[in-house]
Amino acid sequence: MTESEIQLKAIAALTALRGGVAQDYVSDLLGEIIPTQFLVPDTDDAVEVGAAILEQLTHPVSALVRGFILAFETVADAYDQTEFGTSTEELLQALALAIASDSE
Repeated sequence: MTESEIQLKAIAALTALRGGVAQDYVSDLLGEIIPTQFLVPDTDDAVEVGAAILEQLTHPVSALVRGFILAFETVADAYDQTEFGTSTEELLQALALAIASDSE
């Protein structure tokens, strides 16, 4: 799967969640980016095997995160151009404070 295809999955997942689609469907959609088969080196070294698998997972997960960031930046830029008075940064700071106070 290409990086663009993975980014499109991230945007589709966000769109689906905002549209009220079941979370199971969204989980399945995002699960499609995870490889189902891995190339594993012929070795008894667990560290080497783990590193090989991690390397193969890094690309799709990074592309997914980039897709979420791209979607967020697009929505945040559009929101900040409105006249609501509260900036995206202020909303994120309030969210961070709420999360921090919930974890205490």
